[in-house]
Amino acid sequence: MKNLRSYAEQIQRQLALQSLPIAVKLIEEMEDIPEGAKRPKRDFGVCLAQCQTFMFVERCGMSIAMLKEDMWCPEPVIGYGLEEPPDYFLEGRNRYPDDVETLEAGANWAQAFPRFEVGKYVGIVSAPLTTANFEPNLIIIYCNSVQLTRLLLGIAYKDGQDINSRLSGHAGCVYAVVPPMQTGECCVSVPCMGIRRYGGYQDDKIIFTVPREKLGNLILGLKQSGTGEIPVKTWTRAEYTLGDSYAELARLMGMKKADGSEIVGKPFGERLPWE
Repeated sequence: MKNLRSYAEQIQRQLALQSLPIAVKLIEEMEDIPEGAKRPKRDFGVCLAQCQTFMFVERCGMSIAMLKEDMWCPEPVIGYGLEEPPDYFLEGRNRYPDDVETLEAGANWAQAFPRFEVGKYVGIVSAPLTTANFEPNLIIIYCNSVQLTRLLLGIAYKDGQDINSRLSGHAGCVYAVVPPMQTGECCVSVPCMGIRRYGGYQDDKIIFTVPREKLGNLILGLKQSGTGEIPVKTWTRAEYTLGDSYAELARLMGMKKADGSEIVGKPFGERLPWE
């Protein structure tokens, strides 16, 4: 767990996060629930939405395990495979008529909804990455757009690959968990209206999820100067000085300055704000 705490501290420092990265583990057996994890029904006397759980973890530093009996929102119950989806869901009736034009459109969404095999897991536990006493499957980071840019550049450092994501305005707690568990790849997801209303997340937030196996690659990338820094220094002049590799690329394609002269670059670290 020492490495996880070190990783968490590096992520917070590199991204200037105002909240905690979240360690997430899908629970296969009741015995997998970590010691000290709170259970909303048992310990608080209430049910919680999964987005509220993430909020308490991220902002209050709590460790919370959620089984079906602890959940208030039904969509993660379906997405996490804690119960068979009723025909009412599969027919699109919880989307029509409020969210989609036709029942068929609602069914299209429901049929494509990411979900685990029913019964594979009994629940989900989350805790701050800095204090988690379990090995997570995933790490979830609520970030703003510039932090997301750094995360995308960081994860691409190792293999140069962009990430693919399924974007939906619904069920952010499902889209942030199920697809990356199924693919083993990082993903970006959008906070749904429930996350904003009941989880209290503001307009600038977006969700980045990295599988545990890719966390080391992300940290490696974030340490590189080419993945930028926060706050971002801005250059607002025309024909600003390009980095060496960009200048070389421009020259190879016959690009020139407006006065016809050759484009000359500089290493990123040597450029001044007014250049």
